[in-house]
Amino acid sequence: MQVTIRELKPDETGLLETFLYEAIFIPTGTQPPPQDIIYLPEVYIYIKDFGGKDDACLVAEIDGEVCGAVWTRIIPAYGHVDEDTPEFAIALLPEYRGRGVGGELMRKMLDLLREKGYTRASLAVQKLNPAYRLYQRCGFAVIEEKGEEYIMTCDLGNG
Repeated sequence: MQVTIRELKPDETGLLETFLYEAIFIPTGTQPPPQDIIYLPEVYIYIKDFGGKDDACLVAEIDGEVCGAVWTRIIPAYGHVDEDTPEFAIALLPEYRGRGVGGELMRKMLDLLREKGYTRASLAVQKLNPAYRLYQRCGFAVIEEKGEEYIMTCDLGNG
């Protein structure tokens, strides 16, 4: 399986709606929410008007199909820690999960954020989400517990 990681093209921002929905953690045995949940303001903020100066997005492509995306923004969302720290969102289409694609996307985005001069990155993850272990392997550590979620940050070494 040959994976290509590249920047999101300006005409592909519509893909973020698909990946925003896929980013929603659905515990085993739980009914998936309706697709239009992404339009709730507290969710849609992750992609609304995407493309600003602090926005970055990488996609994973296999056989010409975009199968995953990781994007960062500085927004007042679930994993927000301050106005200088980009917050991660990541998602893969279900059939591509567990194959190392997510880790590759995470590492490439962390490298990109380092190149841009950021000193740390953040994210929010539900405690039951198996992606929590991936985030730990990528250098994220829990800095706060908020109910069913962890807020995690990764030191990018630019400070």
